[in-house]
Amino acid sequence: MKADDFRAAMGAVATPVAVVTAMDHGRPHGTTVSAFTSLSLDPPMLLVGLNRDSSLLSIVTRTRRFAVNILTAQQSGLALTFARKGDDKFTGVPWTKQHGLPRLEALSGWLACEVDQLVPGGDHVVATGRVTVAEHDSQAPLTYHRRTFGTHLIQT
Repeated sequence: MKADDFRAAMGAVATPVAVVTAMDHGRPHGTTVSAFTSLSLDPPMLLVGLNRDSSLLSIVTRTRRFAVNILTAQQSGLALTFARKGDDKFTGVPWTKQHGLPRLEALSGWLACEVDQLVPGGDHVVATGRVTVAEHDSQAPLTYHRRTFGTHLIQT
């Protein structure tokens, strides 16, 4: 199988876009992900895929905590900011520390998590997290489909 075929097939699936964040020695870190989903309601758990070579994964592995900042349809610029490499992603980005974790502003949802398991998966690691705080807003979420940002529209 060709990697391009797999990428194209998965590109046909609309995915939510979030920024996973963690604190390291009082400094916020984060990365954009589209590989996250709910896992369990009892107990409340989710999973997120992190690149095995990412600095965020090493922070999450050490601190055993992370947050999922679910972006709104208007935050594609923020998704691009946190998708790039580097340690200065928070420069000029409004955020607060909530429950000891970085929280971006004006989100569709925010979840604080304690790491339950870290499971290797190819070039990524799947982090399962027990959700300790869950907050939501009615703003439309940012989605990614066929290499384009968009949102989900509710049809009535």
